[in-house]
Amino acid sequence: MKGHCLCGAVTITVPDINEVAVCHCATCRRWGGGPLFTVDHDGKLEIKGEDHIADYQSSDWAERAFCKTCGSHLYYHLKFHDHFALSAGLFQEADLSKLSQQIFIDEKAAYYDLANDTPMLTGEEAFAAFEAANGESD
Repeated sequence: MKGHCLCGAVTITVPDINEVAVCHCATCRRWGGGPLFTVDHDGKLEIKGEDHIADYQSSDWAERAFCKTCGSHLYYHLKFHDHFALSAGLFQEADLSKLSQQIFIDEKAAYYDLANDTPMLTGEEAFAAFEAANGESD
């Protein structure tokens, strides 16, 4: 599955995925004006145009990347793991047919609702699920 930013300077290739996750956290909403729709990928990314990518450390544990040329949001990256939440909008040709989950539902803005029947996790539940999936504990 191949996706690219608005100007085409950055291309990202990952294995085919058909599920999209949604993050409603305040930082994602500030970054993009609404929830962040993502395609999740664990492991290294195949990237062309890395010199066009700027990273912003948005927390102690994560960074957000965008294209320096056009400003397209590329991904949210958990710095201490190879987990990437890639902007679903990059992958216009992909068969992204299922909304898999919504996280940080406790931070969702009141001015919208998504009608999809999905699992909904609070921020605390999302972090606990991620830690459990990566074999971590307190």
